[in-house]
Amino acid sequence: MKKINLNINLAFLLLAGGLFIFAASCKKDDDIYEKTRLFRPVLNEQLTAELNTIIVNMGKIKEAVSYTLEVSRDTFLTVEYVIESDTNYVVIGPDVLNGEELLWNTNYQVRATAHSADPTYDSKVSDLGNVRTERFPSILEIPGDGDVIDVAARVSWEVLGAPVTKIRTFAPSDLKLENPLAEFDVDAAAQANGEFIVTGLEPLTTYQIAIYSGADGEILRGWENYTTLDYNVDPSDPNVVDLSDSEDPDAVANAITAATDGQIILLKKGVLYNLPSDPLDKSITITSAYGFGEQKAILFTTGNWNIADGASIDHIRFIDVELRGEDIGGDYVFNPNNSTLTSVNELTFENCVINNFRGIIRIRSQVFLTNYTINNCIVHHIGGYGIITADTDGAGNAAFDNVNLTNSTFTKIHVMFQSRQNAQSLLIDNCTFSEFADPDGIVFRWRGEAGVLSNVINGITITNSIFGHAWDEGMTGNLAVKGIHSGLESTLFNVVNTYATSDFAFTPGSEIPGFPALNYGGTAASLWVDPYDTMDFHFKDNGFSGKNDSGDPRWRPF
Repeated sequence: MKKINLNINLAFLLLAGGLFIFAASCKKDDDIYEKTRLFRPVLNEQLTAELNTIIVNMGKIKEAVSYTLEVSRDTFLTVEYVIESDTNYVVIGPDVLNGEELLWNTNYQVRATAHSADPTYDSKVSDLGNVRTERFPSILEIPGDGDVIDVAARVSWEVLGAPVTKIRTFAPSDLKLENPLAEFDVDAAAQANGEFIVTGLEPLTTYQIAIYSGADGEILRGWENYTTLDYNVDPSDPNVVDLSDSEDPDAVANAITAATDGQIILLKKGVLYNLPSDPLDKSITITSAYGFGEQKAILFTTGNWNIADGASIDHIRFIDVELRGEDIGGDYVFNPNNSTLTSVNELTFENCVINNFRGIIRIRSQVFLTNYTINNCIVHHIGGYGIITADTDGAGNAAFDNVNLTNSTFTKIHVMFQSRQNAQSLLIDNCTFSEFADPDGIVFRWRGEAGVLSNVINGITITNSIFGHAWDEGMTGNLAVKGIHSGLESTLFNVVNTYATSDFAFTPGSEIPGFPALNYGGTAASLWVDPYDTMDFHFKDNGFSGKNDSGDPRWRPF
């Protein structure tokens, strides 16, 4: 009997507990929670651009009745457009911008807010990211380095569809191309060639240049930014003799005869001028004006130029020109041999091509050169008097002091340096040498009185350079060079980060101390693209460890 009562009591307790739990759960379902803000909008897909519209595809928020989108181009320092939408999918273009269009090829930022029926519960602002509109579908070609000079631009396009009839220039701030600065009619020849030179520009200025079709130029075909260069030389400067419109072969000689000391002679690109023959007696700079294309102004000689007997000249500078001889066996840039003390403080070749000479400069007797610089040049096909030669025995005769070869390429050269006197310093830095010093030919030859006139007093420094083998014109198979032909008994060499190819060799007994600092395991042909025929010294071997910091920088991969 007691057992039955116990079971009844237990059942009652279980029933009571269940009813309590049920009542509690019912009460929980009936609770009313405080209403909160809508969630911030999020994207179903990343922002995308089609032409000059932006597609915004947001996730639909059930409680949202509308959305506000804001558009900016400066990360919301300013808001360019505010768009109200009752859908979560919006194409930002003329339909929602009251007929306005977004700019082409422009980076925009978009943010959005979701709205509730009660504004109290609107979402917070959601940053949806940024997107760039597409480039205008244009026939205009993107300008390269050779398409812009100081006061003009070369505009080129694909000759497709309707002819280009007008070209207009605009300020860079005129993003909608509404206020042209200048307008040009495109003639039939330019239409056929797809190229037109826009003139009248200012140096160091950015322009938008646009091309148009139609009788009145009403159909836009494309536009690009063009930034002009600074004057290399201002032709209006009274110190400038402007020959940039002259194609007279004797114009340079005539101009130098009439020039005053220190004047600059400005030449037309691509024109061949005769190198003067009358001895030079004044400081002078000869340079090319800017022009389109790669061809420099050319100074040509069938002989050489001289320095006037007894002259004292501060500087002779050749900048951005080609110097070309007729005969590698007989022509020079300079070949003075004077009886009266003659001095030149500076002879500089900057961004030049120098070729087909017996020697660049050969000085004799009473001619003295203090500073000699070749920078950013290509030098090729030079004969037995080489890069520089001082060629008179005995103390007090022709000499050069400081030689600097930098950022340049030297190839197909019989002889490098020769002197019968002491020099002060010689630097080779960031240079490429290939086929230099013909088999058993001369790199360094100091043949003055031993120990007295046979040294470079402050040493020879060779850094960050690459050397290939000798110029074997006769195809003998001998690729060795005479590093030190004679002299330099007390000259110190500093050779750093400088390579030689595996086919480089010294003639026995002519080794340069410490040269090379590093060895390249392959041949010249395996290192460079085409060192022999086209003189292309870009690196064929991308695994070459010195490709980023040695040799002429123009050939490096960056």
